[in-house]
Amino acid sequence: MAGAQAPLGRSLALLTDLYQLTMAYGYWKLGRDRLDAVFHLSFRTHPFSGGYTVACGLQDVIQFLSDLRFADDDLDYLSSLKGDDDLPLFEPPFIEHLKSFRFACDVDGVPEGTIVFPHEPLLRVKGPILHGQIVETPLLNMINFQTLIATKAARVCHAAGGEPVLEFGLRRAQGIDGAIAASRAAFVGGCAATSNVLAGKMFGIPVRGTLAHSWVMSFDSELEAFDAYARAMPNNCSFLVDTYDTLQGVRHAVEIAKKLRQTGHRFLGIRLDSGDLAYLSIEARKILDDAGFTDAPILATNDLDEQVIESLKLQGAKIAVWGVGTRLATAYGQPALGGVYKLGAVTDAGGKWRYKVKLSEQTAKISMPGILQVRRFSDDHGFIADAIFDEAHPIPARRDCTIVDPGDVMRHKTIPHGAACEDLLVPIFRAGSRVYDPPPLTEAQARARRQLAGFHEGIKRLLNPHEYPVGLESSLSELRTQLVLEARRANLPAPT
Repeated sequence: MAGAQAPLGRSLALLTDLYQLTMAYGYWKLGRDRLDAVFHLSFRTHPFSGGYTVACGLQDVIQFLSDLRFADDDLDYLSSLKGDDDLPLFEPPFIEHLKSFRFACDVDGVPEGTIVFPHEPLLRVKGPILHGQIVETPLLNMINFQTLIATKAARVCHAAGGEPVLEFGLRRAQGIDGAIAASRAAFVGGCAATSNVLAGKMFGIPVRGTLAHSWVMSFDSELEAFDAYARAMPNNCSFLVDTYDTLQGVRHAVEIAKKLRQTGHRFLGIRLDSGDLAYLSIEARKILDDAGFTDAPILATNDLDEQVIESLKLQGAKIAVWGVGTRLATAYGQPALGGVYKLGAVTDAGGKWRYKVKLSEQTAKISMPGILQVRRFSDDHGFIADAIFDEAHPIPARRDCTIVDPGDVMRHKTIPHGAACEDLLVPIFRAGSRVYDPPPLTEAQARARRQLAGFHEGIKRLLNPHEYPVGLESSLSELRTQLVLEARRANLPAPT
């Protein structure tokens, strides 16, 4: 889905769940399609049991919404669908209505690379309810996956302690679109380069790679294989040394590296892909240093993730570059982000906003009413708290702001008047027209790094991270409680 490019030039309008279209039909059939509504896309818990999440996928959202049209073959297919009575599921006039469909909502979103937290809207869609409903599934598809991968990459890069992380997940990613999206999101999350050449072409991500075991095995000896590669590509020589005997492979690499040096070429180091990476990297470092190649880095691969990297560093491994593949591109340990898209408000027949709340026996699943924005507060030491508030009732400028934990109304935090702040949601579309120019992907990566640097180190811990304060502005919390009580009275059975 990366780049929101339709296969073979086809429309992506039907990349949705059927119930989005049946609801859209119902709105149209009952004359409710012109009512305005507000939807918010958010998530309830951090992935990987972590303390933060990295927003990603907005570029695909922009591309998708800009190009959203129902093509003739889309409409032909919808016309062919039947209900239980074997009659058309959708009336012909509704099909004609979709033929002229042009997305007309306002969209606000957090820029890619923004650090976000549970219950905060990553996207806000405001406009005709039919339009906002139709785009729910594709927006979740784009934001959920890329945000998940960007977060995994940020965790891996943090564990690497600033040393380069290369994304090598193409061959085991979840299909072609999953591979492209994963490479892009991994770069936003902090990876330095990718092995995925198509992603390099599409997004300008640096690409890296030299040789694999098959190259070595195709020659009569490892030394011959290294020598042949050095003659073929002297400007890209990093040798994979574990095809036969790893430490002997390092010695063979050194032998060819000396030849490279004599011809004026730089030896780019070695790669370890199996065995005891801590022990082997320490011993390999000694061999390289003794031969005068103190600047030749050791790259490690072999099912790495943030936990393994942290362990290897604690063991004193002499690894300078980390190649992370399967466990990054597949978001190992967390198959999905679990983002949700909920209605926050809808206009009545007179055009007045009526705030809505979804109930649940689980407090975390009770939705947030209103037209929401997120304000991030900071002081001289960094970020201190986020307040979710209703734009129709802005946070007072001249008094302290109190936030209430959405899962526990007894937990409050007061943010002092005058604290520096930034509103996270920025305008992306107005009435369906794009008003936002996405920055280069390198800026999204830099934003993630800057933002992470502004948070307390505790939220970055892999185990039992600190909980950053996020809450509903007090008046919004009170309104939510009131709406919950009203909804329960109106919709739950009376006691007998």
